[in-house]
Order: sequence, then structure tokens, then C-alpha cells
Amino acid sequence: MGASRFVVLDETGTTNMTRCYRRAPRGEQVVGAVPHGHRLNITLAAGPRMNWIIALLVIDGAIRGEIFRACVEQMLAQALTNSDVAVLGNLAAQK
Repeated sequence: MGASRFVVLDETGTTNMTRCYRRAPRGEQVVGAVPHGHRLNITLAAGPRMNWIIALLVIDGAIRGEIFRACVEQMLAQALTNSDVAVLGNLAAQK
């Protein structure tokens, strides 16, 4: 069984966080604006292989079960062959 047959579908997320501290030369004041309000979440789901990525999905917000299922059915399953092995994580949306 070659490693090129494996596809590990996983996801990661990011938020638009703002720095709490800045630097300025001694004796000078730092002036800048800091956005307030809701932090936006962006989720990336991808199925990396040895030499390329399949089933790439970027969404605004957290991934939910129905979105993950659609990603698997419409993108991942279409790109797999009979000899491929798909590995999923333990995220609640993946169950």
C-alpha cells in the first residue's frame, strides 16, 4: 500500500484577531485604530495527498455537519478512486 493512496481530510480555522500591544520609540505614543465587534471566523477544509490537494473548501464561519457532508459527497468522493484510503478526523461535524 503506497502512501500516495492516502487522503487525510482535515480542517482548520482562523479569526481576524487584533494585536493588543504595539511598539514605539521611547517617549513617543503609539496611535492606531482597533476594530471592535464580532470576530469573523474562516474555515478551510482540504484533503492533501502526496503531491496535490483535493476537496478544497473555504467557508465563512464554522464548519457544520451538513457542510462537511456536502464537501465529502461533492468534492472528495468525486476525486477518489477505488484503491484510495480516506482518513477523517474526530471533529463533531465529521461524525
